[in-house]
Amino acid sequence: MTRAAVYLPDGYGASEGRAGPGRLGEVELDVLEVGSAQVVMREATVRDERDGTLFTGGSGELVFDPSGGGGPWAGAAAERAARAFGVVNTAFHAQRALRYVSRLLGHPLPHLLIRIGMHEQSRPWCGGHYRLPGQGVGADPDATSPAGEVHMGGGAGFVARPGAGRYFRVPTHNPAIICHEAGHHVCRHTADFRLNKLRSHGRHTNKKTALDEGTADVITAILLGTPDIYGWHRHDVPVAEQRRRRLDSRWTMAHFQGGPGSDPHADGTVWASACWSARRRVAETGADPVRFDTLLLLGMETIGRDHPADLCTDALRERRHFSRLMAAMAQADPSLAPHVLAAMAEHGIHLGVSNNDLSRAARTGPTRLVDA
Repeated sequence: MTRAAVYLPDGYGASEGRAGPGRLGEVELDVLEVGSAQVVMREATVRDERDGTLFTGGSGELVFDPSGGGGPWAGAAAERAARAFGVVNTAFHAQRALRYVSRLLGHPLPHLLIRIGMHEQSRPWCGGHYRLPGQGVGADPDATSPAGEVHMGGGAGFVARPGAGRYFRVPTHNPAIICHEAGHHVCRHTADFRLNKLRSHGRHTNKKTALDEGTADVITAILLGTPDIYGWHRHDVPVAEQRRRRLDSRWTMAHFQGGPGSDPHADGTVWASACWSARRRVAETGADPVRFDTLLLLGMETIGRDHPADLCTDALRERRHFSRLMAAMAQADPSLAPHVLAAMAEHGIHLGVSNNDLSRAARTGPTRLVDA
């Protein structure tokens, strides 16, 4: 175990103008190896792909100052510290996410590779994405790991913090981005929404569905303990806008767009919001909300085992349906099923109905955004 400085999720948010995206604290990180710019754990390897040595050994401690995220005007020492902190912070949240999921599933997931400072030659980038190698939709020539990998940018722009200065917008410092991308790894190796298990190594697709994006947001909310998962760096986005992606805003199927031109992140807020309501409903019954987390993951694993013999269009379309995963979740814990189904029905999600039909039905009735 190695002592490490990270942002802890119990201080996540920006409402008090806090110094960073969480409460800065120290943890014991279970590390197998520390290289010059990478941390290797059983669950994941986190590596900074840019030039320079970040870790020099010595005591083996991984305690670095976040230095306001570093950035182009931070100075060499502060930028190095911020990069080192980013690797360690990413390692902590990735390990925490994958261990939590593995404990509830009862088995580990494939090793995840996280690469930092990617795609920097084309543009400064403050986001992250999950990639599989291949030439399918959303192909990424930089992806190498057949088990899946996360690419994270080196940062761009600043987060304004009233009364606390500004923070360089670097994704490795942001627990929400880290957990969301780890959530995509969970989706790939449980539900497999795009049936990549049936595709050859060179034909994997990185196109995400609303279920994939929404489920990754739900996993993030569970891990951070807040429905306002992007509130730190999107605090200037009104709660009543889907791009804030706040889960306790009651988004319904009336807000679902669907179709090839829709944004799966925005459509995913409907599923994520419904899941958050269902988790709260489970807690209101006196049950441990971890039971909801478990039925979600087991439901995903169930539909992941149910796959067709080939990549037909109908099979891919069915895997997008919210109702299909909801049915599998209900089967995973029948005693909680009535509460989960009732909560999701309030968002316009019902068993046995396609997303488009649910959306059309919701638009014919009173459908307004209501704070839960």
